[in-house]
Amino acid sequence: MIEEIISSTTRYNLHSHTQYCDGRFTMDEFAAAAAAAGMLHYGFSPHSPVPIESPCNMKAADVPDFLAAVARLNDEYGGNIRFYAAMEIDYLGGKWGASHAYFRNLPLDYRISSVHFIPALTTGEEVDIDGSPERFIRRLGEYFDNDLRYVVDAFYDRTRDMILAGGFDIIGHFDKIGLNASVASQGIEDEPWYRERVDEIIDLLAGKDIFVEINTKAFAARNRFFPHERYWRQLTDRGLKLVVNSDAHYTDLIDASRAEAMRRLSAYTH
Repeated sequence: MIEEIISSTTRYNLHSHTQYCDGRFTMDEFAAAAAAAGMLHYGFSPHSPVPIESPCNMKAADVPDFLAAVARLNDEYGGNIRFYAAMEIDYLGGKWGASHAYFRNLPLDYRISSVHFIPALTTGEEVDIDGSPERFIRRLGEYFDNDLRYVVDAFYDRTRDMILAGGFDIIGHFDKIGLNASVASQGIEDEPWYRERVDEIIDLLAGKDIFVEINTKAFAARNRFFPHERYWRQLTDRGLKLVVNSDAHYTDLIDASRAEAMRRLSAYTH
């Protein structure tokens, strides 16, 4: 399905968040904005339910309403735009992820899998390391004793294990930690050990039938994509399948920087 979409049009976005998680607008508002923007395919992918307390993740009790809303919107828009029911599934190690029976049994059109949480250094508590660099710096001290190497390694360890566990179609922003880590330690992404971690992930993905997301969410504000453009040559040379998503949380950002990402990608694919 994803292959058919991206091979037929650029008027798609398969990663977005609404009122069911940390999105700032309702599904109806996103649907109207997507149709107005000329989208032909639009995916709703709330942050999945998780077995921990998290204000950014949808509640399991809301899943039936979410699925019903996607079906309703498809009826209302009469085929002029196709809406999809998906989730961005948090991987929390062996105890929770896309391969878990809960997600296998949900009638989703596709599954995105991402790492947002890693275990605290001493307590093992799941800590959200996503979000702003300012919050990341605070949490680095509060939960990780300022051990940035531990945080980066834990992120990529989980990403590796997530790929091996499988159960998903798209890997979301697989080097997202690079942005916050670079704020904490300028130049960290140029260090050999860091590059080895990313190379390991690319090597794993090359052997899997998984789409790699080029996430455009941070380009306008931070001048970077996820994964970083420095890795795009590796991705294309290894023949990995790429999908360009905006990870929209606001209706005016459903197509944000996607055209720029596609323009730059063309230099690697032609």
